[in-house]
Amino acid sequence: MLTMRKVSKSFLGVRVLHGVGLDLAAGEVHALVGENGAGKSTLMKVLAGEHIPDSGTIELDGTAHAFTHPKQAQAAGVGIIHQEFALLEHRTVAENVFLGREPTRFGLVDRRAMERRTGELLAELGETGISPRTHIRELSVARRQTVEIVKALASDVRILVMDEPTAPLADHEARLLHGLVRRLAGRGLGILYISHRLREVFELSDRITVLKDGRHITTVATASTDTDAIVRAMVGRDLSAYYPPRASSDAAGAVALSLRGGTNKRLKGIDLDLRAGQVTGIAGLQGSGRTSLARALFGAAPFSAGDMTVGGRRLRPGNPREAIRAGIALVTEDRKGEGLALRQSVRDNALLVTRAVPGQQRATAARDLADLLERVRLQARGGPDQQVQFLSGGNQQKVVIAKWLAAGPTVLLFDEPTRGVDVGAKAAIHTLVRELAEEGLAVLIISSELPELIGMSDRILVMSDGRLAGELPAGASEEDIMRLATGPAEEGTDAA
Repeated sequence: MLTMRKVSKSFLGVRVLHGVGLDLAAGEVHALVGENGAGKSTLMKVLAGEHIPDSGTIELDGTAHAFTHPKQAQAAGVGIIHQEFALLEHRTVAENVFLGREPTRFGLVDRRAMERRTGELLAELGETGISPRTHIRELSVARRQTVEIVKALASDVRILVMDEPTAPLADHEARLLHGLVRRLAGRGLGILYISHRLREVFELSDRITVLKDGRHITTVATASTDTDAIVRAMVGRDLSAYYPPRASSDAAGAVALSLRGGTNKRLKGIDLDLRAGQVTGIAGLQGSGRTSLARALFGAAPFSAGDMTVGGRRLRPGNPREAIRAGIALVTEDRKGEGLALRQSVRDNALLVTRAVPGQQRATAARDLADLLERVRLQARGGPDQQVQFLSGGNQQKVVIAKWLAAGPTVLLFDEPTRGVDVGAKAAIHTLVRELAEEGLAVLIISSELPELIGMSDRILVMSDGRLAGELPAGASEEDIMRLATGPAEEGTDAA
């Protein structure tokens, strides 16, 4: 169906693709993996006509093409869905699906035909919960993703490129998308699937291609390989290097944060101790109350009842500013929406908290800032003056962490710390988290990736329906975690 041969591309004299090749069969899900900067998105943009290659060939069904514009690729049957949605929020689903290609009748837009065809495409995908007349602003993130797919199908695509499609989705939404991808492949579409989530790569794909530093490393049948081999091809080290050694059982220090009977609209009677030098993992299904717990501890959704102490001093934070002054920091799951000012520099973002909350530890000197950014292993070509929006997901997350370290916290809460981050950046963040714990911080990690939670935690608390369902020791199995997460939470469980 598709053959790309010896594709090379440079920007401003910097070679980002070095003679990369790729092929795709009809009905195949072909995963493309690699660290940020490996060349995945660039290669796909060449295929979609967004970049003109310096050299190399693209063949569709044996016919050579030289795309110089996305419309040429679309006309040849190639569609691409980017990480950032290209939807107009104040227009309807049908208007977005046919944007720039509106059907006309008697010289006017045929709105009825547009809505009818959109409805047919939604029905083909089994999506009955979206009306063609619904405005985009009224849709969830998952359903906006579906609209992007319908846009591509309306152009009669045969090859669909999906770039990190599940990055903004919750687990249950990602599973729905996986089913949709399988149905599309079953209809004969060829799908090129870019993802940092190796678990979904192995669940969905027929073959995996690994890129590193703009070069093709390997293409293998998914059934003939494993996660460790793919990680080794991507970053040059084994999967075991993902997770630094855990602390010894006697490494935990004094209680840094204690909560008894923490209750609000979402949480019910939470008892919790976070100790200095210890990494506490929080597991649970989507909607179990994991994020609600972190936000309550941080004062963003305060407890209505219960007793909480930080460093031995009683505190019930009514807002984040009070929590910050008490030494609590929260790395939220939505780094772009809540963690960063994307159009500001690395420097300004790293100093957001210390500037906003008087009395906090300050790192205003150039040397202090340089030490801080080196501490989090930030890689920014433009240095402290580079706008954060132009950093990779992993480096953006490192800036968020730097912002909180500048405030000198004693309790550090991480909600999905490596979501949308490549494997190299994941390993760097894992190492940093362990270093912070060894320095005496009390660390809490919430993660939907059970291997990450198991690999990083000194102990694991499992939530279910707003309660703590139980506690498991370091190294607990995924089965043990899911057994607690899916069972009824016991009234008054004490996980201290």
